[in-house]
Amino acid sequence: MKVYLEPGDIDLMELAATCLRDRLLVRLLFRLGCRISEALGITMTDIDFDQRMVTIQHLKVRTRLSCTHCYARLSRTHRFCPKCGFEVGLAITQDREHRRFRRIPLDEDSLEMLRQYVGRNKPILKDGKNYIFGINRHRAWQIVKDCADRAGLPSLVNPETGMIHNISPHRLRDAFAVHAVKLNDSGDGLRLLQEHLGHQSITTTMRYRKVSGEEQRNWYEKLWEEDG
Repeated sequence: MKVYLEPGDIDLMELAATCLRDRLLVRLLFRLGCRISEALGITMTDIDFDQRMVTIQHLKVRTRLSCTHCYARLSRTHRFCPKCGFEVGLAITQDREHRRFRRIPLDEDSLEMLRQYVGRNKPILKDGKNYIFGINRHRAWQIVKDCADRAGLPSLVNPETGMIHNISPHRLRDAFAVHAVKLNDSGDGLRLLQEHLGHQSITTTMRYRKVSGEEQRNWYEKLWEEDG
């Protein structure tokens, strides 16, 4: 059973798509290596066809809990405030939005597909912005799963837990990262991949070296170089 998708698998998914929108969604999730929320959030103003760049916006909402007595920070497991000892009842909840932007390149073939799609379909106007895709996350997940099923691709196994999962949008992002690592796992290559994926920590990016199997394979082969 496979651990990750390969470029040829993505090609099969694109061929299995029943419309240009679905094919473009699969293509962008893989070629941009973006999250599903980021793909669905792409607007017309985010696309620079001349420079072949796409601006990706990533939004995270973090919840902060505070003591109602002294306003000290609390975790979800606290029964008593670590600062004042006050028993935690209804903590003060504060949501904080964190928005990050990154500009990443897109290959010419994908840009041409994007041009065709925009030329045939009007952008979806919502909250004053013209979105490329007018679908929600649930529909996007279903599109990816249906394309994978029609392409005859098997489910994937998680290399860390051994659990079996259906092919989802995030598996296309993983496929991009593993493909990039297999081509270049140098320090500079990993740094560029970190920036492209929008990882705050290089540790998150490094896990794709393990998934690709290249790091362990190279280490093992070097053990026997002198014997050759």
